[in-house]
Amino acid sequence: MVDVELLYLPASQEVVHSRLALAAGATVSDVLLASGVLASHPEVKGMPVGIFSTLVTLDTAVKSGDRVEIYRQLLVDPKEKRRQRARLTR
Repeated sequence: MVDVELLYLPASQEVVHSRLALAAGATVSDVLLASGVLASHPEVKGMPVGIFSTLVTLDTAVKSGDRVEIYRQLLVDPKEKRRQRARLTR
């Protein structure tokens, strides 16, 4: 058995966090299917995924203790956001 976590933060800011126990040899795709996130949040289909902040493909095998993360598009570039805050504080 492989114990993994799935983490997704949709635009609505409601955290989707699941702990799953899957069969050995499971892939990131298996994690997404088993968690039910594809049914509850269909917008995640085609979004980039990663394990501990490292981009991976859907056929990547997961290991026990891995945290699978779903990344959505950034609304504002982090550097630009810092520049905007700096301008406001001057």
